[in-house]
Amino acid sequence: MVSYRFFAWVLTTALLIVFFVISGRAPADTVVLKEGQTLTGDILVDRQTYLVIDIGIDVLRIPKERILEHKYGPRTAESQAPDTHASRHDTEPNTLERRQGQLYYTADLEKTTIENCVEAFSEAVVKVSSPAGMGSGFFINEDAFLITNYHVIEKETRIEVTMFQKTPDGFEKKKFKKVKIEAINPFVDLALLRVEDTEGAEVKFVYLGDIDRVSVGEKVFAIGNPLGLERTVTDGVISTKNRAFEGLVYIQTNADINPGNSGGPLFNLAGEVVGVTNMGYIFFGGLGFAIPVDRVKHFIENRDAFAYDNDNPNTGFKYLQPDRRRNRAKPVFLEPSDQ
Repeated sequence: MVSYRFFAWVLTTALLIVFFVISGRAPADTVVLKEGQTLTGDILVDRQTYLVIDIGIDVLRIPKERILEHKYGPRTAESQAPDTHASRHDTEPNTLERRQGQLYYTADLEKTTIENCVEAFSEAVVKVSSPAGMGSGFFINEDAFLITNYHVIEKETRIEVTMFQKTPDGFEKKKFKKVKIEAINPFVDLALLRVEDTEGAEVKFVYLGDIDRVSVGEKVFAIGNPLGLERTVTDGVISTKNRAFEGLVYIQTNADINPGNSGGPLFNLAGEVVGVTNMGYIFFGGLGFAIPVDRVKHFIENRDAFAYDNDNPNTGFKYLQPDRRRNRAKPVFLEPSDQ
């Protein structure tokens, strides 16, 4: 009986020690699963598709698709201090948002360097080709929806998308020919496409920024395929964010924008897309223009109003002119017979 009481006392003491050690830490983060369970602990890693949480007795890796919501508890000053030795480039979102029915993502990203942003988001930029020419585009979600300029695919239905995926030896090209036109708006020069045959390919995507947080003089950079030179990066600053041209307002930048850049993203130093490049002057350097991201969001959110219709002759089909008659002689007119 004495040994049993002693064992119970030891066990109780050990549990109390564990309880006080855990409760003495900073308030824990909370993860609520879609099944209804709630986990508390320290969120160690917060990535686009999964989350890692330390619950004290184990470390769990939870897919984002199983998570209803997660909240961060207050951190101590030490835990809030930046880790100068971290390998993360501050391009992982602190908060990630994609509302139900919304095709694009937004995120709270920290500003970093162009090098880090290119490393994180260049795979989301693609080449868009058609029989009439080529341009650029970028994925806005993991379901392979992408944005480009309308003039890149204007009056074309045979569209090819080339993805550039990183490998240990560089980049690997992956071409997709099953591309669906979801919506077009010629007036604002935007098109929404979807690649339907991406099986086996990991689709990287970008985050859309906020035009209200864009400032004149802010550093920006573009990724695209000018003159067929794939994955070209050019940088500059925002010259003005409200340049009027033919009834529309554009972002003006001194980052070089050339044919082939059309439809590509204009990034800020957080890696957020602030515009879609669509115009530039080849013989006058430092004059590039981009469609502001708020207009891109409006187009995506109201895509039903701009839905592509195969039965509408103005939505991309070409109608060939009939052949001219070979006999150029004046036709002979025969009087109708009295019979």
